[in-house]
Amino acid sequence: MSPVETDPRLKAESVTIRPLSTFRETVQVLGSKSYSNRYLALAALSGEPTVIEGALVCDDTTYLADALTRFGHVDVDVDAAGERITVTPTGRPMRAPEEDVYVGAAGTPIRILIAMAGHAEGATVLTGTARMQERPMGSLLDALPGLGVLAEALRGNGSPPVRVTGPSFRGGSTRISGAVSSQFTSSLLINATRAEQDTEIHIVDELVSKPYVDMTVAALAEMGVKVERDGYRRFAVAAGQKLRGGTVRVEPDASGMSYFLAAAAVLGGTVTIPGIGAGSHQGDVGLVAALTRMGCTADVTDDSITLTGGDLRGIDIDMETMPDVVPTLAVVAAFAEGTTHISNIASLRIKECDRITAVATELRKMGVAVEEHADALTITGGTPHDAVIDTYDDHRIAMCFAVAGLRTPGVVIKDPGCVAKSFPTFWKKLDTLAGPTTSTL
Repeated sequence: MSPVETDPRLKAESVTIRPLSTFRETVQVLGSKSYSNRYLALAALSGEPTVIEGALVCDDTTYLADALTRFGHVDVDVDAAGERITVTPTGRPMRAPEEDVYVGAAGTPIRILIAMAGHAEGATVLTGTARMQERPMGSLLDALPGLGVLAEALRGNGSPPVRVTGPSFRGGSTRISGAVSSQFTSSLLINATRAEQDTEIHIVDELVSKPYVDMTVAALAEMGVKVERDGYRRFAVAAGQKLRGGTVRVEPDASGMSYFLAAAAVLGGTVTIPGIGAGSHQGDVGLVAALTRMGCTADVTDDSITLTGGDLRGIDIDMETMPDVVPTLAVVAAFAEGTTHISNIASLRIKECDRITAVATELRKMGVAVEEHADALTITGGTPHDAVIDTYDDHRIAMCFAVAGLRTPGVVIKDPGCVAKSFPTFWKKLDTLAGPTTSTL
């Protein structure tokens, strides 16, 4: 039975967070969502049986696994209890599913699948939630014709639903904007592994969230494909390289560990996260350095991260390379002395919700002074008070404000089930620190 099926809080209307004094714990975080998605997509393109160990089984990866199976060329077995995903070729060609492919709110999967549908015979339609149908895909759609792929937004607005006609992903040379999302570049790199020609990708402007492309390049190397690159301006994948199958292992999720690092920071506690360390390509590991600047102490080894809270102070920080942990740092800043200015985060406005506005709105409910800018947040720390937190169907809003409730009595998190998108065992992991109890509102 999966973690999703065993925690009733994932179906509750709300949870009330139980405050703590402090703690000293080792927390085993689930596997990286970003790496799990990448290895799953690459396994489906490899033509070889592949086992992904330590995989994150959550809404995003489940949607991707289901979509890959629908193309008919692979079977995907998801073992949530074993944290394992097995991908087995069927020997059949890739064919477009007859029905629309629905991916919920899974942003990385739909971007990977838009390009991947270019390998399948027929017309594939990809869609998702109402919010997903607002999220911009235009940069990817504009780049795909250069590689032979016909892809169009059916409503003419650059957002899903998107129809892709294949098989047409031949390779070649294309230009793409990196200003909206690094996932577009990652999608092209992943799918270039099956192109009949060499593939060149030229970034025409500044690439945002660069570490996520580094993760893609690292995942490709792990599975046997070399990417030539000129910094973040040009990437090339030579045709004829073979993705290997076999077994790959996913390291812990840096975004997921951020909530436990933040808990240690705001409570003056100590947390150790095993299995991830100094060599990680995940940009969100940068939160450790940010919290150290704020007054925490850290011990980072090759295979673990230990952080101890201290007297917190505000900082000025550019978080363009680690946008997913901006809400986490913002909550820590609410308890810090002085002002924290978080800049270069415009990409947060097109996530599962507008995270800049959401964070500002919910912190103000707690009595925290927040200035919202087009691409920044300015937070003046103090003594946050109780509040009922709206989560906007956004897993990261739910989890970061749960951390606030560990120090502030009376914090209620609405729609706690939204954490299943990336961290279905989050509430159980929080229980190891003496976590929340179910409440209804």
